[in-house]
Amino acid sequence: MNINDRIYIAGHKGLVGSAILKKLKACGFSNLITRTHKELDLTMQADVSAFIEAEKPEYILLAAAKVGGILANNNFPADFIYSNLVIQNNVIHAAWQSGVKRLFFLGSSCIYPRKCVQPMKEEYLLTGALEPTNEPYAIAKIAGVKMCQSYNRQYGTQFLPVMPTNLYGPNDNFDLETSHVLPALLRKFHMAKFSGQKSLKENNENFVTIWGTGRPRREFLHVDDLADACFFLMNLADNVFASLLSNYKTPLINIGFGKDISILELARLIKDIIKFDGKIVFDDSKPDGTPQKLLDISRMKHLGWNPKISIRNGIQNTYKWCLENSIF
Repeated sequence: MNINDRIYIAGHKGLVGSAILKKLKACGFSNLITRTHKELDLTMQADVSAFIEAEKPEYILLAAAKVGGILANNNFPADFIYSNLVIQNNVIHAAWQSGVKRLFFLGSSCIYPRKCVQPMKEEYLLTGALEPTNEPYAIAKIAGVKMCQSYNRQYGTQFLPVMPTNLYGPNDNFDLETSHVLPALLRKFHMAKFSGQKSLKENNENFVTIWGTGRPRREFLHVDDLADACFFLMNLADNVFASLLSNYKTPLINIGFGKDISILELARLIKDIIKFDGKIVFDDSKPDGTPQKLLDISRMKHLGWNPKISIRNGIQNTYKWCLENSIF
């Protein structure tokens, strides 16, 4: 990229978009285009087309999406499939119309089958049934992948679907009703430590209740590592970038940490970081979700990128940010 290239970050207030914006600014890029939801509703096709045609970005990072954990996906399936389909359709189509040089579509590891072979390679897409608890969201993201591929095939665009693993970090959603597991656990353990409420009456000890059995395994990537990976991809030479779209049966790319941990291990780690001295209780009447989600990141490693932030350091960093910004 040239330092003066015009770059539009869709969803710059969210977890992913804010990290990418921070990374670009730190690297000296100042010709950055952003709009809040109030300024531009990405579900309105005419408004999106007019905006992109007027601004003429050379790069687009499509990080705007409706996201949430198991509870939110279960309660609002129509919202998840509709909002995400409309947003990505509008932005991707307008990017083609305006002649955008490169577009990065941020998806999710939930696009892979529920019982997928581990670690999950990009070519495993659409080889099995999806996890029912987030199927509407996953289908929307799969449609985005296929839309990028179809525009590349028909129009010669360079739209790359990027599939990150479970993300966490500053500007995450910490609402217990709609958040993912890691930010939800941070909030739960913090509240349990500082609420002063003793909930287990039989032994007068405080505790944190966690959905499921604790056995599912998840991979977690700090969002600053994802931003670094996106910046790395944005700066690939033209021939290398083009090879990502032409040399593979499934032209998308996974971005992850390369290792996973169980939900029980995650809970114990957060408990230790927050220094909560109560108990961990699992409610196995609640769903576990996908048994394991570990991405194969060999394509990114082959290109020369590796994650840098350990999960302990990343969670400590995130918790410190929460305290400094009075999130809880």
